[in-house]
Amino acid sequence: MIVLQVNDLYKSFGGNEILKNIKLEIKEKDRIAIVGRNGCGKSTLLKILAGELSYDYGEIIKPKDITIGYLSQHTDLQSTQTIWQEMESVFSELINMQHALQKLEEKMAHSEYINEELLEQYDQLLQKFQNSGGYEYEAKIRNILSGLDFPEKDYHKKIQTLSGGQKTRLALGKLLLESPDLLILDEPTNHLDIETLSWLETYLKNYPGALLIVSHDRYFLEQTVSIIYEIAHKHMKRYIGGYEKFLEQTKSDYEIQLKRYEQQQEEIKRAEEFIERNIARASTSRRAQSRRKQLERLERIEKPLGDEASAKFTFQINRRSGNDVLHIKDIAFSYDKKNPLFSQVKFNVHRGERIALIGPNGIGKTTLLKVISKQIDPTYGTVEHGTNVEVGYYDQEQQLLTPTKTVLSELWDEYPHVNERDIRTVLGNFLFSGEDVLKQVSSLSGGEKARLSLAKLMMKQANLLILDEPTNHLDIDSQEILESALKDYPGTIVFVSHDRYFINKIADRIVELSNKGATVYLGNYDYFLQKKEEEKERARLEEKSTHFEDKPKSSRKQSLEKRRKKQREERRRKRKIQELEQRIEKLEKKLNNVEAEMTKPDVYQDYEKSLELSKKADKLKQDIFRYMEKWEQLHE
Repeated sequence: MIVLQVNDLYKSFGGNEILKNIKLEIKEKDRIAIVGRNGCGKSTLLKILAGELSYDYGEIIKPKDITIGYLSQHTDLQSTQTIWQEMESVFSELINMQHALQKLEEKMAHSEYINEELLEQYDQLLQKFQNSGGYEYEAKIRNILSGLDFPEKDYHKKIQTLSGGQKTRLALGKLLLESPDLLILDEPTNHLDIETLSWLETYLKNYPGALLIVSHDRYFLEQTVSIIYEIAHKHMKRYIGGYEKFLEQTKSDYEIQLKRYEQQQEEIKRAEEFIERNIARASTSRRAQSRRKQLERLERIEKPLGDEASAKFTFQINRRSGNDVLHIKDIAFSYDKKNPLFSQVKFNVHRGERIALIGPNGIGKTTLLKVISKQIDPTYGTVEHGTNVEVGYYDQEQQLLTPTKTVLSELWDEYPHVNERDIRTVLGNFLFSGEDVLKQVSSLSGGEKARLSLAKLMMKQANLLILDEPTNHLDIDSQEILESALKDYPGTIVFVSHDRYFINKIADRIVELSNKGATVYLGNYDYFLQKKEEEKERARLEEKSTHFEDKPKSSRKQSLEKRRKKQREERRRKRKIQELEQRIEKLEKKLNNVEAEMTKPDVYQDYEKSLELSKKADKLKQDIFRYMEKWEQLHE
């Protein structure tokens, strides 16, 4: 069933086109992401679909009884209630039923004889209460609150005392409890630590309705969606598959379109040369005129639009550090000398290493970076910098920028010996051009401030980069450019990030912070997850080993066989998905070849051949659609 359909939607602000000819279809249980550059209109489209913003023309079609839930980027839950009361309000109808049941119980308890009418009323209401999940709603609330990192001791806190990030998480939790048919989420991963992100991914995979998500978190998209719509140049295009598949398809589409365009341009050029040579000759003039008419009727292939302006930068170093870059020995930090944020943290860093610090919110990751960079002293322990170590620090809060300065002076005042032209060139590489360099820092968006901070960091040419959430506020394109620059960087990197995709691309060691200290894992984020799963499995097996011998052999055998059967079915499902993807890929290549053939002059002049190829293309499209449907069913 189609939950929502958008046809030829158009939106502008003050005459400036934002969205044009937008087409979108959402079916029940679809998992859809919308991606695109900052400012391309993603959030605008979500607001329109949620009914919070008007559009100029087009149509949005949805069944009358469809419920839509929307979480904006800046949702701030305003309420005078406690956390538990706010979550409980979602189930007000069940709570009213519960109260009604209690009153009926009291009446029946005080009756001297059995009242058949009361008894029947009670039975009917109890049945309705049970069928509506009356005995489950409290467990649902606890599951959501626990998953979103609200401990039970906080359930009676007033919402107005919470931070902005906590209110956003709570608003998300309330939406999940409401469970609308279509859940629209704009940057839902903001304010979530890695553990909470993993919980949310698992929850959304099992969500009963349809999902429409905008997120810069590529790892999150890869885990949760199977359809991606890209907004580029005010238009939108649909891709089947997760984020990695989307990257492959966009690259392939661009190359195919460019090749078709270039082939047609060559044909046009040859036709124009033939016309020019033969139009004036009496013997060939008619052929030249015929060729000119054919050329006029030709449906021109548009040149594919390349990437929009992207930041371009590399990180270099003034001089090389010694092999031993950092020696961190048993450090602890506490603001009140009673309750340490972290303690017994020790690890060494060598030249060229890329180390990611991870851990739950509030464990002190940012504080640890400040201790390592010697902005603040540890409460206990020591931090030693090696020979020739020069530190470049990136602050996620952008507090190292001066709000009253212009973009130009922010950089130039830091490096007064560099001439203005070179400063402007650097800023141009970070997408600040023309009048942009005269903007006040205070007027910049989060993404612009991030790019300016990266420009300052690049100019420093430090051999140790200490980065606190460097991908925050950057769109996906800028994140990928930053990744590329850091991969080629010849120095050492220590960073904090919630961006697991970024961690995977950059880190070669993971340091996990906890209340007990720091645990070091060799490898990237995927390797870290694998090791954590192994640790959990070992702990589980150790726990069960004491009870295992007590189990009857037949019971153990049945349990093992059941698990093996489930594993076989899962392998079979994955194999079918892989086979379908290979078939679809082959059919798409055939379709591209057929369509390319149809653009050739000797083909489109031949009606029978054109018709034959057209039928062939239609058949291939039908086959692709049929296999796509099977692919989607297997993912469900």
